[in-house]
Amino acid sequence: MTPTSTLKSVEFLESVLRLQPQLAVFDCDGTLWAGDAGERFFDWELKRGLLPDDVANWARSRYADYKNGNVSEEDMCGEMVTLHCGLRESDLQAAAAQFFDENFVTQIFPEMQDLVSRLQHSGCDVWAVSSTNEWVIRAAMQHFAIDQNKILTAAVAIENECASRRLIRVPSGEGKTRAIREVIGKDPDAVFGNSRWDAHMLAIAKHGYAVNPNPDLQKMALERGWTIYWPAATALHVQR
Repeated sequence: MTPTSTLKSVEFLESVLRLQPQLAVFDCDGTLWAGDAGERFFDWELKRGLLPDDVANWARSRYADYKNGNVSEEDMCGEMVTLHCGLRESDLQAAAAQFFDENFVTQIFPEMQDLVSRLQHSGCDVWAVSSTNEWVIRAAMQHFAIDQNKILTAAVAIENECASRRLIRVPSGEGKTRAIREVIGKDPDAVFGNSRWDAHMLAIAKHGYAVNPNPDLQKMALERGWTIYWPAATALHVQR
């Protein structure tokens, strides 16, 4: 399709469904909903004292280093999971569910929720890939009916019912493509993402969709012929 920023919601949905994809992969933050749930959860749990003081103090300093460009995206995404070492997984999941329900349910893009549902009903295999921690994405996927076994997130091994420091994966940038190929085992028919960290997995799809794209991904989409879609909630976006 010709890249465009003017597709209406119905046109966008129909254009995807018409292709009859058998495997579709969605980024989460910024693509299925507005905002960065991983970053917001990090701030939310720090403010509520859910982490030990020494860990919280280290995390604040580390995040400041990341914002200053001294820590890589992949390292920071991994550390935002491993800092929960020793905390019970059930407590982390409960906190993530509370956080998402209170802060992000209203941020979900309705047409993206509808698209996921319609793809599933058409027989498409739908997966979610995110560098946000697994507990937040698990909570979010309850609102999309995406099976817990079909999410690839920043995740750690669970030992004695508690989070460990042993990373399983951090799907960010090229890591998203690796996770897709290692776990799903084939390249997707359709991929949906919003930032340059999704560019690698958009590139391996038969059909790439830049949804609510950041300026860098919008530029790449125009250069590479990926379809650009602005959800209705972002109708006032500034064209660049």
